[in-house]
Amino acid sequence: MRIASIDIGTNTVRLLIGELSEAGTLEKLDIQRVITRLGEGFSQNNGVITEQAAQRTIRVLSEFKEVLSDYGVEHTRAVATSVVRESSNGVEFKERANTETGLDIEIISGEEEARLTVNGVLGSVALNTEDALIFDIGGGSTEYIHVRENTIISLKSIPLGVVHLTEQYLTYNINSDTELLHLSQHIDNILESGLREFEIPDTNSLSLIGTAGTPTTLAAIEQKLDPYDPSKVNGFLLSREMIENILCKLNSMTALQRLSLPGLEKGREDLIVSGALTTLRTMSKFSKNTLIVSDGGLLEGVLYSLI
Repeated sequence: MRIASIDIGTNTVRLLIGELSEAGTLEKLDIQRVITRLGEGFSQNNGVITEQAAQRTIRVLSEFKEVLSDYGVEHTRAVATSVVRESSNGVEFKERANTETGLDIEIISGEEEARLTVNGVLGSVALNTEDALIFDIGGGSTEYIHVRENTIISLKSIPLGVVHLTEQYLTYNINSDTELLHLSQHIDNILESGLREFEIPDTNSLSLIGTAGTPTTLAAIEQKLDPYDPSKVNGFLLSREMIENILCKLNSMTALQRLSLPGLEKGREDLIVSGALTTLRTMSKFSKNTLIVSDGGLLEGVLYSLI
């Protein structure tokens, strides 16, 4: 049986198709992603999904629907996350997308997004500690999940998304030291207020795991991967020093110049700075100098939920 998952994010729309055998094993057949920037202009437009962004995203979803048909997929789960659930016209966008594409799209909560992300991550990387802190930096929000022995202890979705942060704090070209300082302070404030009740007794025995576009892109840049290779990204150990060096290099280049860096996908050239800063401030928050990168996350978790 062939099944599929679709993740409609603030920045990227992704598709994963898998084949489920009678024995219950799952083989990935195809994975596709397109940056549509659904959340573009969200901060400046009073929390509204713009017509242009909606059209771009629905066009890609229609293309994905054709791919599903070509593969003979029997069951599909499509979920929409941060920008759709937070926008004043999110339900309208969902209904329009349902009508125009024939997909049955769900708007999931931040908590459901976190739970699905955990399932995707734990199915992708091996842990050697009792506790793990998984964080998923999205375009509109970041989910933090404390897991102990594969059980969720606590989870929180907070308003740290790279699209919104970039639009609010950074210019498109070279970012000034003042902009970076203000953004860093804002991230620290949100982490402090958003994770106030998010206590982990012993961070020394904690594995920090980063998933989604920012950590995987940083790992790809560090390894100069062109094209992107999931097998080299998944499980990669990313250090604070690596990220700081990458950030220093990024800040010396314009957004267009950054596209020459192997491992940096077009469409992330302006977002990667706020993503890298969010990663570094998260590492500081939990007193960690390294993190494990997971190529698996929400998309995989959504697919597993169909089994």
